[in-house]
Amino acid sequence: MRSYNVHEVERVLRLTRSTIRGLVNAGFVKPERGARREYRFSFRDLIVLRTARALIDAKVPRKRIHRSLEDLRRHLPESMPLSGLSICAVGDRVVVRDGQTHWQAENGQYLLGLEALENGVLHVVERPAAAGGDGVEPKTAEQWFAEALELESVDARAARRAYEHAVKIDPTHLASWINWGRLLHEQGAIREADKVYRRAIEQCGCDPLLMFNRGVLLEDLGETAAALEAYQAAIEEDPDLADCHYNLARLYEVLGKPQHAIRHLGQYRRLVTSPGN
Repeated sequence: MRSYNVHEVERVLRLTRSTIRGLVNAGFVKPERGARREYRFSFRDLIVLRTARALIDAKVPRKRIHRSLEDLRRHLPESMPLSGLSICAVGDRVVVRDGQTHWQAENGQYLLGLEALENGVLHVVERPAAAGGDGVEPKTAEQWFAEALELESVDARAARRAYEHAVKIDPTHLASWINWGRLLHEQGAIREADKVYRRAIEQCGCDPLLMFNRGVLLEDLGETAAALEAYQAAIEEDPDLADCHYNLARLYEVLGKPQHAIRHLGQYRRLVTSPGN
């Protein structure tokens, strides 16, 4: 079964690293450890992380969240597209929508008439869209994003189109911007990827992962000074971005600035040897 590292969880769920650590430390998820003692999250962990964050925001009592999430884990399938599930808080219950069926996480009991309970329902993974004129619901940005993730390994061009659809629907869908730019970069369309990253910055600001990816791209373009600025912007937003410190150390060494290089290399080593990285 596929597992996900912290960077992938940040990208897929759009949670900050500090939020992920907080949820792990609170015991909501218990990820496995990789060869370098880094966290490795399962599909179930991703669902539980997203649900825990949403239920905390909805001010559901923590004891109730712990109990509900334990039951949710037992009922979740081994794997399923994230767009295929909707998880919500109805009062103090955790309710899962799987296709056209709805069931209560605590006992697996199927529910009827959930669609009428719009007030108080907190959608976690997907939000129902209004039906089009032909009676077919148009896809949400989240659904386009989930589809793009599945397409990446089989049809990169279709995945790029899906990410583009997502940001057309929701220009602030940061994860779609990042993945769209990354795919373009990987396929050698560097200038086009840079345009995507610049548009993303206009819409979403200087997100650390976005700025890190742009720094890598700028290095490939030979724009060292701009790459340094992008990496510095990334660690200003997230000082714990280990790979960014490593790239800064490497660039400063090339530029003949050993003190700067040593400082960032030290930060990198501290971060990769600390628990959770």
